[in-house]
Amino acid sequence: MSPDQPSPRPGAGDAPVEMPPSLAIWRHMGGRDIHEQHRASTPLEALFDLTAVVAVAAAATRLHHSLLEHGIAHAGAEFAESFFAIWWPWMSYTWFASAYDTDDVPFRMATLVQMIGVLLIAAGIPQAHGAELAGALGFFLMRAALVAQWWRASLAHPEGRSTCRRYAVGITLVQVLWVGRVVLVPQEWLFPAFCALALLEMSVPVWAARAGDTPWHAHHVTERYGLFTIILLGECMVAAANAMSGVLAVQGLHLELAVVAIATVGLILGLWWAYFLVPFAQVLHQRRERGYLWGYGHAFVFAALVVLGGVLEVAADALKAHGSAAGDSASHGHVSSLYAISLCSATVAALFLALWWLGGQTTRRAARSPLYVLPVLAVALLAVALVAAGVPLSWGLLLLATGPGFMLIWITRDRQRAPHRFAVR
Repeated sequence: MSPDQPSPRPGAGDAPVEMPPSLAIWRHMGGRDIHEQHRASTPLEALFDLTAVVAVAAAATRLHHSLLEHGIAHAGAEFAESFFAIWWPWMSYTWFASAYDTDDVPFRMATLVQMIGVLLIAAGIPQAHGAELAGALGFFLMRAALVAQWWRASLAHPEGRSTCRRYAVGITLVQVLWVGRVVLVPQEWLFPAFCALALLEMSVPVWAARAGDTPWHAHHVTERYGLFTIILLGECMVAAANAMSGVLAVQGLHLELAVVAIATVGLILGLWWAYFLVPFAQVLHQRRERGYLWGYGHAFVFAALVVLGGVLEVAADALKAHGSAAGDSASHGHVSSLYAISLCSATVAALFLALWWLGGQTTRRAARSPLYVLPVLAVALLAVALVAAGVPLSWGLLLLATGPGFMLIWITRDRQRAPHRFAVR
């Protein structure tokens, strides 16, 4: 082009510039494609998870204090109620969004209501006065928003209308019973009523699915569960940091600080490694009928991860009390090392048993011998025995962290030698 020729206008002759997508006011909720390519979690789902983790942290904190003040039985009953109030609405939202997420204004507003609900649950967990009412209100808001979403889906998705309406009706009826529990049930019958209503809640999806399946996406659902697992492991990392902080506060840069750091972080890394060793996405993609077993079975894994965060806080208290002067130890409730290592060992053993069971039952792989969990169980028992014999808690935790490592080495070796035995069947 010569200098005398005018320059072309910007964009002239070029391909049209793609504008960023605008937020839709309303989209047709006709169900997502179960074979949609590159389906991933949305930023809104990530925000919802981060809101839920506030309630998870509150449940772990409450468990920590209950284990110190009231004992295991009382703490377990309290935790069961708190965990269900968080996990079940999260699970319901996850599976609904996988099938019907439109990311329009009504969907985002419904998610807003559910996030308010989960924060109400989080606010009520540590409180003695008004906790039951606050938690019930939060649970009610989350379920009411989901009922509205199911009704909307039933109007827009004729193929899934019966299923969607069963969800809406079932959730509504059970929610009426939850309100009646708060208003009418005497204090001594609250926990038995909770158990009965929790079973009713979990039966609604099974009943609704008899009318047909929803178009949930296998890779999307497994990604959502994997991300939530990472978030729960992050809460365990907070407890690990508190344990390190306690050692640092009373002993400074000491060998025990390195031992606690390697033990707690190594244990959490081993849990992460073991979870993502199982090809859950492949399982649900090939065997959609195992979705309910997989989805419900994760309750044991998620609950154990939350409990691990709480018991690691107990271990942090024990480490700080052990390293403090006698006069300062009273402020930490005289937490014994044996109590702390027993809680940690039992939780780690339960968690790996849950992972072994879930992986074996969902993949139906040939190699699902319970012997794979034996290193974790043996090391857990040995850690308790050694701490009872006088070994410091920090070294007991370090020994406990080696169990997952032995298990992972064993499984990795067998997978390389006979990969067909670990294939999804």
